[in-house]
Amino acid sequence: MAKKGSILICDDEEIMRDVLETILSGAGHKVELAKTGEEAIEAYSQKAFDVVLMDVSMPGIGGLTALEELIKIDPEAVILMVTAYATFDTAISAWEKGASGVIRKPFQNEQITALVAKGIRKRRKEEERQVLRQAMVRSVNREGFIGRSEVMEDVFRLVERVAPARSTVLITGESGTGKELVAKAIHESSPRNNEAFVVVNCSNIPSELLESELFGHTKGAFTGAVAAKKGLFEVADNGSIFLDEIGDLRPETQVRLLRVIQEREFTPVGDTTPVKVDVRIIAATNVDLKEAVRNGQFREDLYFRLSVVPLELPPLRDRREDILPLAQHFVRKYAEENGRTMSETFSPEVLALLENYNYPGNVRELENVIERAVVIAPSDEVTIDCLRPEVRDPELALKMIAETEGVSSDIDLARGVNFYDEVKRFEIDLIRRALDQTGGHQSRAARLLGLNATTLNSKIKSYNIQHKH
Repeated sequence: MAKKGSILICDDEEIMRDVLETILSGAGHKVELAKTGEEAIEAYSQKAFDVVLMDVSMPGIGGLTALEELIKIDPEAVILMVTAYATFDTAISAWEKGASGVIRKPFQNEQITALVAKGIRKRRKEEERQVLRQAMVRSVNREGFIGRSEVMEDVFRLVERVAPARSTVLITGESGTGKELVAKAIHESSPRNNEAFVVVNCSNIPSELLESELFGHTKGAFTGAVAAKKGLFEVADNGSIFLDEIGDLRPETQVRLLRVIQEREFTPVGDTTPVKVDVRIIAATNVDLKEAVRNGQFREDLYFRLSVVPLELPPLRDRREDILPLAQHFVRKYAEENGRTMSETFSPEVLALLENYNYPGNVRELENVIERAVVIAPSDEVTIDCLRPEVRDPELALKMIAETEGVSSDIDLARGVNFYDEVKRFEIDLIRRALDQTGGHQSRAARLLGLNATTLNSKIKSYNIQHKH
């Protein structure tokens, strides 16, 4: 069934406005009219329309100019240009200015309705995409789940694609990489976002109580069950349940979870009556479940049921270009929490230490490092003395730089060096080599160095690096 939409018709000829209004109103669309480009711009500035039909040749600012103004108001506007003088040049000009299509007069009624229906589908698809992205951004901004690196962009895109579905998702990655944040983003970007998001850490609940927590129990089902209790799967009905550390489930609980996935029902402990539920399952683990399957510690059938959509989060050391925006986010967060005014700009020395520490605790550890720095900073700037000892250790940092950037260092630390001079020398040398290889192209040089382009540009300005093209 074709979707109905709101249509703005802009044409200086009354008879043409009447014809288009009759066709589109008859197809069930809500239509508004404008006589000039100026009127169309005013109407669109008040509210967005699904599709605009714009005559090319009109007195005043003209259709193509009005098209440009509408695109400024709404870059995703769907605008169909209508002209009696459709030439190749007109079509190209309209496309370049952002039109979604060009219709030549005279036209068939079916042509208009088909193109408008196509435009509405395009508009709705873009709106859905924006809703998903905004839902993710809300989750991201609240929790500090930030990433500009290519690998994190891949994660964002995958979340957008899988969020509307019901399929189970298995999130893998080291501790501290943000698995729960991704699970929240999937839930909040889904049609279930107004329902419950229930978090269960399978390793924190004693194994003998986990089944009762997940599936509930009847009164007297076991010693201490003085009243009936609703299980977390029932609490999450119509919403999502996040099973963290799924690899810690004992075998009998694995069997019951498999039944929930397959049959969409479970039986509370001590009961005989199944309970039907509609729950989206998102699981996470920092262990190798494939290896656990091979070792007989995890059911193979459950593994395949859980990993319909596998999503792997990279460790922070593999996406160092995300360290700066994350650190800046945490400075804002903890400055606000502690009633402080802090600069989000780091000196080259502090940034070098932050970007070259290995973060075995991943994003969670970086957050800890920045929170501590904000709390103890004597001024409005994070200095080297504010960083944890292992982050500011010169020998470790120099080793990290050499290993990360593939630079062999013959520095003899025993005879003493100026750490900050060596860091600066390393960075200047690497940046110059990257610029040489790319002919001075900063974006490509940033990719070679594994840096965000903004970060590289900041370093070039900070070190006053001059490159001859």
